[in-house]
Amino acid sequence: MWNKPWTLKEGFLIGGGLIVAGLMLELSVGPVVWDAFAWPANGIVLAGFVLIIITLHLLRKKVYAFRFLSTYQAAIPVMCYAVALTIVMGLTRQTVNGQGINNMLTFWPFVLTYVYMAMIVGLVVLKTSLRINSPSRIVAGLFHLGLFITMTTATLGNADMQRMKMITAIGEPEWRALDQQSRVKEMPLAIELKKFIMETYDDGSPKRFASEIQILTKTGKNIEATVDVNKPVEVDGWKIYQYGYDTSMGARSNTSILELVSDPWLPYVYTGIYMMLAGGVMMFISGVRRKEEKV
Repeated sequence: MWNKPWTLKEGFLIGGGLIVAGLMLELSVGPVVWDAFAWPANGIVLAGFVLIIITLHLLRKKVYAFRFLSTYQAAIPVMCYAVALTIVMGLTRQTVNGQGINNMLTFWPFVLTYVYMAMIVGLVVLKTSLRINSPSRIVAGLFHLGLFITMTTATLGNADMQRMKMITAIGEPEWRALDQQSRVKEMPLAIELKKFIMETYDDGSPKRFASEIQILTKTGKNIEATVDVNKPVEVDGWKIYQYGYDTSMGARSNTSILELVSDPWLPYVYTGIYMMLAGGVMMFISGVRRKEEKV
């Protein structure tokens, strides 16, 4: 073991070592505090991460370990660890204030595994970009670049995402909302409930509930809109969702609970996803063409 060339065994040992290191960090310093990575910290971290990847790529001929990171022997083990941790995440209850496996997004082994995987993907992107001598390599480069953008922006952008709850009442414009830790915060927009709408089935259970609202922003906008379940209204980077109402009053409710979500990094995440989809479609088309040519 550890004789060159390294194999999957070394790859699994490196990935396992990261998980052990993550457990030690979890026990010593506690979970990852994503609030510390809010802008501009996450932008600086992203720039530093890209610089590290470029440095590893430039030194790959001098340091074998760096060259190993762009091979499938390194990629397959970390993907196995990532899948296993993701399955654990799906099988356990995830809560905002949870710790360990009950809040995997702040669980050090999970975070380090995905950082390591993103680093490998970034190195593959650089390795592929130097060998764009065929359509298949261009497609592979597009797919891996999209994956890298998605992984990094979705992770670091999480620090800037805000999810608020606002209780609105008829005739009372509301500027305040509660964050996920139940802290009161003043919002850059005010919402006044004009009318609560509820439609029910024959047995009285809710069929549809929505809110007619008026939105006032600090930039001077005055917008009237209807917020329905799964049909949000978007204003100044905020998506406003219908969340709840006064269940004791039912259709006569004079209050409506709205959820306000801001995710400024989401367009970059979508960009990465679209690049991955484009790469996947192009891979499929090129594969079909190669089969046709053989026939």
